[in-house]
Amino acid sequence: MSERLDNEQQTAASTGFFQNLASGVPGVLFAYWLSADGQSHRFPFVSDQVQVLFGADPATLRGNADAVFAMIHPEDAGEVFETLQESARTLNPWRYRARLKGTTGDYLWYEAHARPERRPDGSTVWYGQFYNIQHSKDLEQTLRESQSEFSFQAGFQKLIAYLSAEFINLGFGSIDQCVNELLKSIGEFFEVDRAYLYVFSEDYSVMCNTHEWCKEGVPSLIHDQQNLPIENLHWWHEQINGMVTGNRVVFIEDVDELPQDASDERALLEGQGVSSMICAPVRTGGRVTGFFGVDSLRRRSWRKDQPDLLIIVSGLLSGALERRRLEEELLNQSIRDPLTGLHNRRYLIPRLEEMLGRHERLGEPFALAVLDMDRFKAINDSMGHLGGDYILQRFAAILIGHTRPMDVVARYGGEEFVVAFSAVAARDVRPLVARILAAVRDEIFVFGDQDLRVTVSAGIVGIDEFKASLDDPDPLISLADQRLYRAKKAGRDCLVDVEGIFRN
Repeated sequence: MSERLDNEQQTAASTGFFQNLASGVPGVLFAYWLSADGQSHRFPFVSDQVQVLFGADPATLRGNADAVFAMIHPEDAGEVFETLQESARTLNPWRYRARLKGTTGDYLWYEAHARPERRPDGSTVWYGQFYNIQHSKDLEQTLRESQSEFSFQAGFQKLIAYLSAEFINLGFGSIDQCVNELLKSIGEFFEVDRAYLYVFSEDYSVMCNTHEWCKEGVPSLIHDQQNLPIENLHWWHEQINGMVTGNRVVFIEDVDELPQDASDERALLEGQGVSSMICAPVRTGGRVTGFFGVDSLRRRSWRKDQPDLLIIVSGLLSGALERRRLEEELLNQSIRDPLTGLHNRRYLIPRLEEMLGRHERLGEPFALAVLDMDRFKAINDSMGHLGGDYILQRFAAILIGHTRPMDVVARYGGEEFVVAFSAVAARDVRPLVARILAAVRDEIFVFGDQDLRVTVSAGIVGIDEFKASLDDPDPLISLADQRLYRAKKAGRDCLVDVEGIFRN
C-alpha cells in the first residue's frame, strides 16, 4: 500500500517537474497517444501553455484530445489526420503546419514536430511540441507579395516598352492595327473583359467607339456604340467635363453603387453586362478628344494604382494619335490646295490612275470634266487678288456642293479645276456639269462693296471614248482641255463633250 502511494507521489512530482520545465518553453510540449485502431486519442502529457494559448484544459485533454483537434482550421484538419496516420504507419517523425484558433478567436499558424514510438499494444505515442510560426508566415506572405508586385511592375514596364516601340516604328496608315494590338495586350494583362477607345465630337455632345478588344466569349459593343448622343446622360456628361477640364479618370468600381442621378447610366451599363469600369482621357492637339477604358463583367478587386496605370496607357495612346494627326496634316498639306482646300494635282493623278486600273480590270466607267472660270484676269484686275481668291474659294464650295464624296475634285492650276466622276458614264456627266455651270451663273459673288456675276466653261471626256488601253491619264486630261478651249471659243458659259457644245 505504501509502495503504491510512493509511486503516485513520484508520478505527481514528475508531472509537476515537467510542467514547470515546459512553462519556460514558448510553445506547447506534449505526448500524444493514438490507439491502434485509431478510434481514441488523448494527451498523456501536455504543458499548461495549451490553456494559455487556446483555452483548453490540460486535465480534459489527458482523457480525450478532441478539444485540440477542434481548434484546427477546417482546411487543415483533414491533412493533419492523414499525416499522423502516415507517421504511425512508418514511424517517421511527424512535422506539420496548421492554423489553430486561439483564445482571441483568430486562427494563427503553428508548426508541430514530434517523434513517434510504438507501444506493445499497437498504439502510438508522439513526443514533441507545437509553436507559433505566424511571424514567419507573415514575412513569407510579405515576401511573396513583394515578389508578385515586382513581377507585376516589371511585366507592366516591359509591356509599355514593347507597345511604345511598336508605336514609334509604325508605318503611316498602320496606327489602327497598333491601337487594336494595344487594347488586346492591355486587356489580357489586366485580365479585363473589354478594352476600348472612344472619340468625342468637337462639342462633346456625341461619342463614337472607334476601336475595341473583347475577351473570348464576351459580346462586342462597337457596332452599337456609334454617334451616341450623351447630352441626356447628365451624370456621364459631368464625368466627361471632369476628363476635359481636370484630366480626371472615371472609376466606377461597382455599377450597383452609382448615385441616384446616374440611373440612366446604370441601366445602360447593366444592359451591357458591365459590373465595373475605368476610363482615362486621351488628348490630341492639346485637348481631350476621347477616352481609353476597360470593362469588367464581374465584381473584382482593382489595384489601388489602377487608375494611374491606365493614365500611362492613355498617355501612350495620346502620343500615337497625336503623331497620326500631325502626319495627316502634313499629308493634307502636300495633297491639298491651301487656298481652296480642294485636292491638288499631286493627289488627282494617282486617283485617275486607280480609276484607269479599275476600268481595265472591271470595266468600271468614269468621266473627267475640266472647268475654267471665264475672264478671270479681268476679275482679278477689278477686285484685286484678294477678291480673286474669294471667287476661287466660292467656286470650290459650289463644286463640292454639286459632286459626290466618291468623286475627286481638284484645283489643277490657276483658275482651272478638274472633277473626276467615279463610276459614271460620260453621257450621264453632261447634266451634272450643266448644273454646276448653272449654279455658278446664278450665284451673286459679293466681295466688299462689289457684286459680281461669274460664269464657267467646261470640257468633258469619258474613258469609254478610248478604244485602246491608257497607261496614264494624260490623254484624258488633254482631250478634256481641248474641249474646254472649244467651249471658250464658242462664247464661254457652256460645256463641250463628245456630242458637241451644250448650253443651258
